[in-house]
Amino acid sequence: MKFLPARLLFLLPAMAAAAPESTPTSPSSSASASRIAWWQDAKFGLFIHWGPVSLAGSEIGWSRGGERRGYWTSETEVPAERYDKLYQEFNPVAYDPAEWVALAKAAGMKYIVFTTRHHDGFSLWDTAANDYKITSPLSPYGRDIVGPLADATRAAGLRFGTYYSQPDWKNPDAFTVRHADYQAYLALQLRELMTNYGRIDIAWFDGLGRSAADYGAPALHQMIRELQPQILINDRNGLPEDFDTPEQRVGNMEVKRPWETCMTICRQWAWKPDDQMKSLDECLRILVTTVTGGGNLLFNVGPMPDGRIEPRQVERLQEIGAWMKKNGVALYDTRGGPWANGSWGGSTYREHTIYVHLLQPPVNGRLRLAALPHKITSARLLHGSTPVAFSQTESAVTLDLGATTYQGPVTILELTTAEPVTPYQVLGLGAGPFDDQSTFGSAHQAAAATTVSTGEITSDGDGRLTVKTDNERQPSTTFDLGSVREVTAFSAAGIDHNAFNSNVDLHLAISTDGEIWEEVYRGSYGLPQWEVPITRHVAGIQQPGRPARYVKAWIDYGNASGSLKLGRITLHAR
Repeated sequence: MKFLPARLLFLLPAMAAAAPESTPTSPSSSASASRIAWWQDAKFGLFIHWGPVSLAGSEIGWSRGGERRGYWTSETEVPAERYDKLYQEFNPVAYDPAEWVALAKAAGMKYIVFTTRHHDGFSLWDTAANDYKITSPLSPYGRDIVGPLADATRAAGLRFGTYYSQPDWKNPDAFTVRHADYQAYLALQLRELMTNYGRIDIAWFDGLGRSAADYGAPALHQMIRELQPQILINDRNGLPEDFDTPEQRVGNMEVKRPWETCMTICRQWAWKPDDQMKSLDECLRILVTTVTGGGNLLFNVGPMPDGRIEPRQVERLQEIGAWMKKNGVALYDTRGGPWANGSWGGSTYREHTIYVHLLQPPVNGRLRLAALPHKITSARLLHGSTPVAFSQTESAVTLDLGATTYQGPVTILELTTAEPVTPYQVLGLGAGPFDDQSTFGSAHQAAAATTVSTGEITSDGDGRLTVKTDNERQPSTTFDLGSVREVTAFSAAGIDHNAFNSNVDLHLAISTDGEIWEEVYRGSYGLPQWEVPITRHVAGIQQPGRPARYVKAWIDYGNASGSLKLGRITLHAR
């Protein structure tokens, strides 16, 4: 997997929940709607990262020291000469693919994606490309891993996909004058995977941001689709293909372009002794926020060296499965929407039914949502016949749970509509929920509360702050809101600059007492305005709002020269 920081979203909080992950395109851009429909209905899959590295308890691929062909050289915890010989000790005699598949099924998962080869170059099938493989004469196990898992997956009625890393940090031809031979090696291995193991439903690449030309992607994809016409291909081979793959975070809400969050049950992709595992509540919130946001969740486990999945991870997946057995009707075969996700939760729909997934108790038991162009005929808790009072006007839908106990971590309401919910009709920027005590995106002018440091920033008294450059200082200003409030965004409009020879950085920090500060943003000036959401990370999603009384903004000029006028500063709070 690649380890890259998540992108910052330069959007106001009322818009952030509905911001697209990428430019919306039709699912039929490279796969027909019917071909990808099963995957969008499935919602939940099992990712498995495994290999000889589990003997070291370190991260797969990434813990191998030495040269990383085509990328960089790294000295990490396992020297290459040690890492590359781990397979000579790897003997997973307890590997039982039927048990893995049964666990995936018990967890409510509908498909499995398995790491056939990671960046370390070790193949878990009997490839003809080289001897660095599980069936090598030097391997004590000496048997194919991929085939039995593919067979067991299909026998259980689940779909099977192959993870395949195009980078191979051990291959001597990669990114040298013999790179054409390296591309031929990739083609040979992919042809084996697509030919020798029956139906393959997903080709899951992991190209680490390289271009399509680097790995010969157009030709590879053509070959794969000829051999497996029904297959889905992800976006990690330099081409957009069928779906996007945000990693270790829940993707931004997007209902027109298919996407799938890949995330670990612990912290590491490969097995690590005593690795920190996510709680059941966190797992469920991640799953719900992914599906209500329009995506799938590919949830990863790393089996132990002997082939067993760690018992505590087994227990966690079984707990998720018990919840899914009861609540899966509100996730499977649905689509995200019609309301945009927010800190309150999200929604899914199917034909005449909308499911409202609450991640926290609504204020005073009432949740007010944006107007819906479909008539609601009934509302109830998903389980049992307990009705939920509701009202519907041209401006809002209000759900009144009254004294109904919030059933955390997720409480699900079922709304019935007179006509089928129209895909994509309601969801839009700013179409988020709000309650009786606050409105997302409400702006409070903070200019009057500005504390100015003499000689660094001057104010014209109308919210226009002029910052004078001084390479020995970092000009700053502090906003005092008078009391602790939830600050959701900072914006500066009407920015003027003069003769900067490089970008300048804006920093934001918050504090409740004016003594202990936490930096919440750092970014370069490159637009006519800064619009910065101030959020907190909860159960896989960025929720608007951080408690603060003081907000400090300052400019880091680096070696820039010139002058900067920020224009009107606005803090968004509630």
